[in-house]
Amino acid sequence: MAERKSAPKDEAQAEVQKAVDEAEDRGYIGVPVDPTPKENYTVAGVVAGKPTPETDADHAREVRQQLDDSARQR
Repeated sequence: MAERKSAPKDEAQAEVQKAVDEAEDRGYIGVPVDPTPKENYTVAGVVAGKPTPETDADHAREVRQQLDDSARQR
């Protein structure tokens, strides 16, 4: 969850802030997140050959497809 700003000063600002907060909480605002497990980016993951989009073209295609599919569902 994103860090909240200071309290709104009026009712209109509060209403807009509530809508933005709800959209952020649902993931509608921001940059899509790479669904690759974080462990794949560790030294142990790299040594074990776990794929990342940067090191495996097939995995990169899968990640892009997942991100595209989730964007279409919104």
